[in-house]
Amino acid sequence: MKNLVFLLLLIAVSSAAQAQSFSIGPKAGLNLSNYTGGDIKSKSRVGYHVGGLLNFGFGSVFSIQPEVLFSTQGARIENNGFRQEFKISYITVPVLLKFKGKNGLYFEFGPQFGFRSSQDIPDQTIRNFSKNLDLSGAVGLGWQSNIGLGIGFRYVAGISKVGNFSVGNLNPDFRNSVIQASLFWAIPLIN
Repeated sequence: MKNLVFLLLLIAVSSAAQAQSFSIGPKAGLNLSNYTGGDIKSKSRVGYHVGGLLNFGFGSVFSIQPEVLFSTQGARIENNGFRQEFKISYITVPVLLKFKGKNGLYFEFGPQFGFRSSQDIPDQTIRNFSKNLDLSGAVGLGWQSNIGLGIGFRYVAGISKVGNFSVGNLNPDFRNSVIQASLFWAIPLIN
């Protein structure tokens, strides 16, 4: 994890040195999360994300946008006729390539690294339900005004399994799946 933090810091510093524009600001919104794959029967649960972003612009179209967000995820699991909330909180670090048009519409994609901060699992017979690291891919679109206020929609698809556990005939080969709707303000510091 120290190597990953160092690499992200190195990318941010080198990007800032070459950037033609630089913005920083808050971001918050809603999550609709669920699990995909495996044989788990689940329904979506509503959560939230909150944090901040940096945006390093290279010209008027292309930018790199790393973010740090606290994100609540999980699903409602059906087990023996009972529905239970499985809640996992992550500190997520998406590093996105962003392409912005003249009208403010943008498209973004890139990797996301999630570091588990807590879990609330009602079935205490499951050990190691969620791993400490969750790797995902993200793709999104949205609109951003000239002063940096914006709205965005993003889909985050898990690449790594949520956890490593063995309980009866339950296949733990499932991944996080999150739809996000966000409001943000990328305050321009260098334009």
